[in-house]
Amino acid sequence: MDFEVIVKRLKTEGTFFSTAIPVYISRAPGRLDLMGGNDDYTGGLVFESTIREATYAAAQLRNDNLVVLKNKTATDAGWQGDIRISLQELSDEKQVRETANKSSALRWTAYTLGNIHYLNKKYPGRITNGVTLYIESTVPLNRGVSSSAAIEVAVMKAAAAAYGIDLAGVELALACQWVENTIAESACGIMDQIAVVTGRAGYIMPLVCQPCNPEPLIRLPEELKIWGIDSGVSHQVAGIEYEAARAAAFMGYKIICDSEKIPVTPDLTADIPRYTDPVWNGYLANLSQSDFYEKYEFLLPKQCDSVLYLKEHEIHVDPFTPLKGNVTYNIWANTKYAVEENQRVQLFSELSRGAAATSSQRACRLMGELMYQSHDAYTECGLGAKATDLLVSLCKKEGFENGIFGAKITGGGAGGTVAVLAHNKAGNVIERIFSAYAVAKMGEPYLFEGSSDGADTYGIVMIK
Repeated sequence: MDFEVIVKRLKTEGTFFSTAIPVYISRAPGRLDLMGGNDDYTGGLVFESTIREATYAAAQLRNDNLVVLKNKTATDAGWQGDIRISLQELSDEKQVRETANKSSALRWTAYTLGNIHYLNKKYPGRITNGVTLYIESTVPLNRGVSSSAAIEVAVMKAAAAAYGIDLAGVELALACQWVENTIAESACGIMDQIAVVTGRAGYIMPLVCQPCNPEPLIRLPEELKIWGIDSGVSHQVAGIEYEAARAAAFMGYKIICDSEKIPVTPDLTADIPRYTDPVWNGYLANLSQSDFYEKYEFLLPKQCDSVLYLKEHEIHVDPFTPLKGNVTYNIWANTKYAVEENQRVQLFSELSRGAAATSSQRACRLMGELMYQSHDAYTECGLGAKATDLLVSLCKKEGFENGIFGAKITGGGAGGTVAVLAHNKAGNVIERIFSAYAVAKMGEPYLFEGSSDGADTYGIVMIK
């Protein structure tokens, strides 16, 4: 049933929503990471598209100080989907985290109650009443297509509208990233949030993550199409593989800065905590590939533990990935990835722009090769997975002659979804790949096909 129809029915019935107060609806899709998945936190260029699947949120102000949530999708997943909590209990950052961490069934509330905390913190004079929120989603969970960003953005935009606050664009994306970093304690970059906020159906969004500089959208040639095949193997941005890869990149960055006696200090101007320096502004992506090879690559250890690193370099310059004593960090591979992936995505972006104007087989081949290179680099970083490797190998086996140009693991890696760039008439080949993977029984696959508009284009629908 259409979400707006459901909300109108709930409002008319008067059992969940009041019949007398307007309801504000927002929609945010998931995203598919075509290139750049793990270089957003190092300031790189990323290349994102939206998917058809989306999260809807409906918000209505209350006459009391309660925050009431009903998340049908959470209930269907076996979690606690109905929540009632006072606005006062959401005023303290630590308390909101503790509430969300009381049980695994409540973990999803970090992405919703955290939004109300943020609004109260940012606009204290406007948040004087409670709010009722109803949520439904078709974005698969933990599959590397940003189900967390979709719920954050949909809820934040709808709740803000109910309070008379207009949140959009970069401001909305950064607000949601703050919630995920600080309340959900997930070390994500900005690419997920801005993609689901500003994406458009049929377009790809290039974004320079310094911290959030969207570039003009690119429409791929008509003969190209993007699919996503979910491996069925759960991906977690808060998982140890992702956290270790991210931490290792920042460790490599600090080693390079120390070698040049470049001071690395907290950026006191940033809303989201980070470190900066006077040469590269805190972003590994600003280090050229040629300089990295010539001056710095040989300085980096292949692997290092936290004790040895801290003994030599004193501090860890990523506030969101505390170093752990029982983890071996792949410093060389993850630092190299940050530098090389930024270069790959820049090349991919320019090839895409050229292909959009004048399509060529050479451009398609080169774009696909860059995707395969990116996929292989994930394995070096410790972010590969047998299931996604199988999907990519099945794509390679079909090859260019069957309309499959390139494929790669997406987002944080270590499972999740594979993005496939192919000819728009290669649907039968995609189905063949899908079926071959299903037969291997490595996971229950799911096919993402098509795109949709982001939250800003959908806007706010008001039900009076």
